[in-house]
Amino acid sequence: QVQLQESGGGLVQAGGSLRLSCAASIRTFSSYRMAWFRQAPGKEREYVAAVSWNGGTTYYADSVKGRFTIARNNAQSTVYLQMNSLKPEDTAVYYCAGSLGGTIYNREYNYWGQGTQVTVSS
Repeated sequence: QVQLQESGGGLVQAGGSLRLSCAASIRTFSSYRMAWFRQAPGKEREYVAAVSWNGGTTYYADSVKGRFTIARNNAQSTVYLQMNSLKPEDTAVYYCAGSLGGTIYNREYNYWGQGTQVTVSS
């Protein structure tokens, strides 16, 4: 059974940084593409960032390019989202997602974490 557990959310002032972590209970984690989504109240879910199985290819939404960095540690079955220069509009629940195979340009994911709240105050 695949489980994803996010951590690292919280309250931060605009301009600050947070690092989200997602610990995966997947024996073949290195075969999974991983991603971060977010959803703010009243808005559609946004595909924020994704990383290929070996970390060699990444995707970023235009809204976070240059500020967020996705990375993974296959030995520890963990994916990270480093968020810098945070803005109030980054406030949302952030979800970790994973799926076996496919490319990072495929936004369909099979497994999801429960989410972690990120709140950026102005």
